[in-house]
Amino acid sequence: MESQRPLIFDIKRHALEDGPGIRTTVFFKGCQLRCWWCQNPESLETEAEIGFYPGDCIGCGECVTACQQGAVSLDNPARIDRRRCNRCGDCAAVCPRGGLRLIGRYYPVEELMDKLLRDRPFYKVSGGGVTLSGGEPTLHVANVSFLLAALKQEGIHTVLQTNGFFDWSEFAGHLLDFVDLIMFDVKLANPAEHLKYTGQENGLILANLARLAQARPDAVLPRIPLIPGISATEGNLREISRVLQKLRLHRCSLLPYNPTGYSKAAHIGKSVSPQLSRRMLSAPEEQQCREIFSWAELVSF
Repeated sequence: MESQRPLIFDIKRHALEDGPGIRTTVFFKGCQLRCWWCQNPESLETEAEIGFYPGDCIGCGECVTACQQGAVSLDNPARIDRRRCNRCGDCAAVCPRGGLRLIGRYYPVEELMDKLLRDRPFYKVSGGGVTLSGGEPTLHVANVSFLLAALKQEGIHTVLQTNGFFDWSEFAGHLLDFVDLIMFDVKLANPAEHLKYTGQENGLILANLARLAQARPDAVLPRIPLIPGISATEGNLREISRVLQKLRLHRCSLLPYNPTGYSKAAHIGKSVSPQLSRRMLSAPEEQQCREIFSWAELVSF
């Protein structure tokens, strides 16, 4: 069910990697997948969360007094007993240095538009615009559609980053006409491996990619994450390469892995699989991946 009040956990200004030009990227909370390597684990749940950042904590104890659930203690290295925490945000509201932070806030579209249009001069001179990311923005079709329509009315270039796990009729009916570029994740070709590493099979994702390849071939940009030992294998990349060629999609992006999810997960009291690599691919390994897609235009922003 679509959230009636979608939460945003970050608005990143002057972004250079989320589409062409200088962009502002809006990160929505909520995702249907549970990828082992998620770089934004704070995006997975639709509800607000409390993050603890030890480097910013001065030990003043204001949070302990503010918490009515008895969930906060200075004696707790993790600061929060998450079994008691109701995520009200009272502790974060009184924290003077941001050691505790409420992750996730609802923005009315009008307020969000006001923020996004402040960077219009940068969009204009660079060919940039606004990117909607997450989490998964297609979880919030009504809100996102309203936002995209408002951006297009202002002449702003729009990008949507998606995991592809959406209802096609809703996407086509409410979002497709308002998006200039769709950055579409293609993680694993094998359904069983996709289920193992993301929590969902990939049939719907590949079907939606095929529909987009037919409806808006020039607007879809497949993105393949290069996760050591998982997606960055010769077998997986060659199969994805075959899929893209069959769909006549002549460009794609290869996304280098950066294991930032470890520290981010710890901030919200979560962990990642110990089987997940803590290393990035070496330059020769990345080059081998690129050679598999030598037939395509490899796009990087």
